[in-house]
Amino acid sequence: MHLRYSYRLYPTAGQRAALARTFGCARVVDNDALAARKEARKGGLPYPKSTDLQKQVITVAKKTPERAWLASVGVDPLIQSLRDLDTAYRNFFDSVSGKRAGRPVGLPRFKSRKDSRQSLRFTRNGFRIRSNGKLNLAKIGDVRVKWSRALPADPSSVTIVLDPSGRYHASFVVDVEPVHLPEVDAEVGIDLGLTTYAVLSDGSVIDNPRFLRTAEKKLKAAQRELSRKAKGSKNRAKTRRKVARAHAKVADTRKDWLHKQTTGIIRETQAVYLEDLNVRGLARGRLAKSVHDAGWSTFRRLLEEKAAQYGRHVGIVHRAYPSSQLCSECGHRDGTKPLHVREWACGACGALHDRDLNAARNILAAGQADRLNAPGGPASPGVAIPRQARPVERGTHLGDLPRTGVRAAGAGGIPVP
Repeated sequence: MHLRYSYRLYPTAGQRAALARTFGCARVVDNDALAARKEARKGGLPYPKSTDLQKQVITVAKKTPERAWLASVGVDPLIQSLRDLDTAYRNFFDSVSGKRAGRPVGLPRFKSRKDSRQSLRFTRNGFRIRSNGKLNLAKIGDVRVKWSRALPADPSSVTIVLDPSGRYHASFVVDVEPVHLPEVDAEVGIDLGLTTYAVLSDGSVIDNPRFLRTAEKKLKAAQRELSRKAKGSKNRAKTRRKVARAHAKVADTRKDWLHKQTTGIIRETQAVYLEDLNVRGLARGRLAKSVHDAGWSTFRRLLEEKAAQYGRHVGIVHRAYPSSQLCSECGHRDGTKPLHVREWACGACGALHDRDLNAARNILAAGQADRLNAPGGPASPGVAIPRQARPVERGTHLGDLPRTGVRAAGAGGIPVP
């Protein structure tokens, strides 16, 4: 399975200029290729092949006075930008034909130099990790990396990302084998909410940290400062980065917290069951800010990916299942209840229920029933069915990479911190 490992980069002033040049060249190549395909469609011609596009917008373009500066950067990121364009078109056609599930995907659009996020990718031909721990990029040089942990295997590609706050990151793609944790007997159902972030069927409660709400005062002050700056001025650009850094701090804190919570759940339980919440619909209502702040979709995605990596199971209960209406003791359906009703007594057996804990227990029961009754399910409870994680690498043509077998710390010449 493919995993991503991200690290902070600290390029020098000259390297930042070289990276900016490479970002611009990759963007121009992508826009030229997109324009060529749009012209072909307008003229009723077949789409140009990838090899023909590469020859037209890179090889031949370098020899023209208008695009001679393309030769000043490495060719690898330029080729990868064309592959990303191919992937974007493929996703669009698969979405239109119904082969691709999920939200509809639109046609590729032209990129702008004013985009707040810039990225480019190097394959094995365009980068290497030096013995001193620096990352060598073609025609850019040796860039200092903050190695927070060692890579588990030799990377197949690296994506250099410049985020809106002005930080540089290197995102490595490595191919590793799943490492299954020892099996345990515990299984839990989780009811997600806003008052408390999550209530588990075993009675555990995860409080909602509300990262955005906590930092809202500072964010408002930074946004007011930005609104007072003249458009196009250097002061406005500096203040925009200040606002971006404030938002990045909130996002990083939330992501770190979600990683810790999901890792703890996956380590302690063999199977996890969640309700398929309509997050997109809830994010359009009056609770939109709180829903976005909670990050339920990220919580579910991290659980699924870690379950696939560590040999656990994640089951999703259909959103139409009335988990808050059923009595977890006798199964009697007691009808809908307003959100302010946090406790209720069953009309059939008289059992007193906490709303969220009762829903979590019902989700656990429904998830176990779906899992045991599914085709190919386990013959007995407690047998893990690892859920395949969603692809974490999009746009990179990795092919069949050879297994390196390197799993020790310090792989790829990285010093162990």
